[in-house]
Amino acid sequence: MSHAPFVPTPEPVVRKMLELAEVKPGEVVYDLGAGDGRIVIMAARDFGARAVAVEIRRDLCEVIRKKVEDLGLQDRVKVLNMDMFKVDLSDADVITLFLLTSTNNMLRPKFEKELRNGVRIVSHEFSIEGWRPAKVIDFHEAATSHRIYLYRFRRQRRRHQ
Repeated sequence: MSHAPFVPTPEPVVRKMLELAEVKPGEVVYDLGAGDGRIVIMAARDFGARAVAVEIRRDLCEVIRKKVEDLGLQDRVKVLNMDMFKVDLSDADVITLFLLTSTNNMLRPKFEKELRNGVRIVSHEFSIEGWRPAKVIDFHEAATSHRIYLYRFRRQRRRHQ
């Protein structure tokens, strides 16, 4: 089941998302709904990250694998042909999203269960309801305006009764 249509994020927006998330060499970047892999490829090639593309469509996974191979990034980019709700995110440092708000909201419980404190989540266009972003920027590319949300995950403390 696809949770969003495949609409590629423009390359300048991808770069701005990764800069906003302050991706550092060696960090693990997950792109949920990776599409053609442009985010994981840029994260690995230009930011030195280890990147994981999670994409449910087999045809798009093949596109990503071919690009990764052509660029010699097989040691830095892993492609998972699976449902994003089933992937283990416990080693993530950064998660990138270009999904609908409804899908982001469906991912919230998964994030709250699996993520470590300090994980950065950067979302193109769509917010995560109920979470306060650390930063929101409007980025202009060509004749289009894009909104990018940055969240810094913090585990909620449970109150003792």
